[in-house]
Amino acid sequence: MSTDPHDEREEVAQLIALFDAIFAERYRTRLVRGDDEPIYLPADALNDYHRIVFAHGYFASALHEISHWCIAGPARRQQEDFGYWYIPDGRSQQQQGAFEQAEVEPQAIELLLTHACGRRFNISVDNLTPNVEVDREAFFAKVKARAAQRLKTKLPVRVAVLCEALKLRFAEQRSEAQAVQAAEAIFAQRGTPP
Repeated sequence: MSTDPHDEREEVAQLIALFDAIFAERYRTRLVRGDDEPIYLPADALNDYHRIVFAHGYFASALHEISHWCIAGPARRQQEDFGYWYIPDGRSQQQQGAFEQAEVEPQAIELLLTHACGRRFNISVDNLTPNVEVDREAFFAKVKARAAQRLKTKLPVRVAVLCEALKLRFAEQRSEAQAVQAAEAIFAQRGTPP
């Protein structure tokens, strides 16, 4: 993948188009480029679609937010930010531990999605507080172990669909139509979970 900002913007546009082509109608969910912090917003009186808003137009942020969506069940997808707590940068040691425990699963999914795209995954401990010890390597080991465990079992349908579509579109440079067709084939085989 290129580090050219113009290429990054184009790849983000392709990611949005691909996600929306696969999930907009089926799950009433769209991927939205945000200007600020990421957030998940369920449909409401003004918006017919749920929105996965990712930070600052970054491809990696989009994959991270999509990962949270992939593991959220139907009830969670009806709540802002899936009903989860979030304490921004500046967490205590105890809060950081809780954050990392909650983030193992979504970051494991993000790792799988990132590798499907042919990109390098970067772990996020999301805390720069100097008085809090953060063991990035230990957290990364937990995330990698969870991703490996996920690969040994059948991936959740939305994750399997996305991994295949992202691999075709970004790693193999296939067309959006080919990636969507592969996604539809997985849905046809495995069904569409709620």
